[in-house]
Amino acid sequence: MEAKVTQTPFKPLNRRNFLAGAAAVIGTPALAQSTGTIEMEREITQSVRRNISSFRSMTWQPYFKSLRNGAVLVDIDSRALHYWSEDGRTYKLYPSSIPLSEELTRRGRTRVTRKVEGPSWSPTPNMLKRNPEWPAFVPPGPDNPLGTHALYLGWKYYRIHGTHDTRKIGRRSSNGCIGLYNEHIAELFGLAKVGTQVLLI
Repeated sequence: MEAKVTQTPFKPLNRRNFLAGAAAVIGTPALAQSTGTIEMEREITQSVRRNISSFRSMTWQPYFKSLRNGAVLVDIDSRALHYWSEDGRTYKLYPSSIPLSEELTRRGRTRVTRKVEGPSWSPTPNMLKRNPEWPAFVPPGPDNPLGTHALYLGWKYYRIHGTHDTRKIGRRSSNGCIGLYNEHIAELFGLAKVGTQVLLI
């Protein structure tokens, strides 16, 4: 039986179309969504560029032996997250934020170990060393850097999560985690489960 793919055919994007499409997905202006949020990561500047040249669909076979429990592939270079359901019928492709530097980037295999809707957030000890002015705890809500949902991974401190600051998507803007638009992480949250395979390349 041929698998049904839920992704629309890919069309070449330029920066203007990418931003317009992202705004349409979100439904409200990006700056309006980021108003009042705590900027827990480096300020976004004009010198930071989006990378959409490699934003394309992929197949799971080169990366996973099977789709048992579903699979998530995060491509750091193209700044995209791919998801395949266990039965292979559902495929999703989402733009993502990635870590600020290679030093903060982790690659390899892990899995989803916990799912949290309305996550709270605490900076890691290393984050607090670098940024002693940051709060030690941020409760769930519009100021939370993890957005509306978080998938906790087998690696300590690493998450796939949402963000209220939509400027970060498609950019090097995180301290190690992978960020998605809140609408996208909510969808992925519903599709993924504890035990879903995760590979960062």
